[in-house]
Amino acid sequence: MTTPTGVHLIGSVPMADAETVFRSVARELGPWLARIPDGETGNRHRWIWFQREMLLNNPAMELDPVTPPFELRQWDGAVLRTTEWIRFRPGVDPNTVTFDTGYAEAAIESYATFRRLRDAGELPAGIRFQVCLPTPMASGYMYVSPSSLADYLPVYERSLLKALHHIVQAIPRQDLAIQWDVCQEVLVFEHYFAHRPDTYKADIFAELARLGDAVPPGVELGYHLCYGSPRDAHLVMPKDTGILVEIANGLIDGLHRRLDFLHLPVPQDRTDPAYYAPLRDLRAPANTTLYLGLIHHDDHDGDQARIAAASAVVPSFGVASECGWGRSDPERVPDLLAAHRHAMEH
Repeated sequence: MTTPTGVHLIGSVPMADAETVFRSVARELGPWLARIPDGETGNRHRWIWFQREMLLNNPAMELDPVTPPFELRQWDGAVLRTTEWIRFRPGVDPNTVTFDTGYAEAAIESYATFRRLRDAGELPAGIRFQVCLPTPMASGYMYVSPSSLADYLPVYERSLLKALHHIVQAIPRQDLAIQWDVCQEVLVFEHYFAHRPDTYKADIFAELARLGDAVPPGVELGYHLCYGSPRDAHLVMPKDTGILVEIANGLIDGLHRRLDFLHLPVPQDRTDPAYYAPLRDLRAPANTTLYLGLIHHDDHDGDQARIAAASAVVPSFGVASECGWGRSDPERVPDLLAAHRHAMEH
């Protein structure tokens, strides 16, 4: 059975602030981490929900009074919430609109804490600060009316890349890792949304490659592929890793720079070879670290069974959970940290 190469944390950790996250995570998992996130605390704890609030506060945007609201459904059919779509106001030229995403300010503030703790020896030497960013399609498919989506995506992408520029200007490249969170694209492939263009595959591959190529050399680049976890459960339950591999190969083929890491989720009940079989077709470069999200809360035997099943297909990989922990019960965090540690020590 493969001995995992390291541990990766997706991003969100339900703790009070970045300093608490840095200290707690480093104490438990420091020797096995190449990078460490700030936990996405504060207004980021529900991932991109604060981007919806940002859009509603933008004078160029308004609620769509015409299109029926969006029902967010879990894999088992449960309706998690119903939200009204947002659109550009009539008469607004999207080319004149910019969005203040808030990601640069959050990253720069957390980096100051990271640097202080690292310089004091409380974080491992050489560890990078991990900044997790959503794709334009994340807020686009979740919150923006289908009537405005095509106009919205390039506007948000410009605003997001402006935030990325501020981040890489403020944080030394050797200290930084950028992770693109890829969820809605996976759901589009699964036909989760009622609307998708005929060109969706080419559109998604091109978007993901553009975002990756915008990360300058010397900064680590990675992608986290996801099936959603608004209530700590998938929006779609994957049949196998086939769609994940197709998306990963598409973005890899389009990239013009090094890909440092890639994360793919593994549902708790998938100890069968069929789930992992498509990973044989993954065209990850030799210098890309693959992390499999097969660590689950309070399931040591299951963790070992999933590691064993993956080992039969993939010769080398690190371990992670399926998604971030921000929507999980905070009381689960100690066990999740311990589960990752046990996977490495086993």
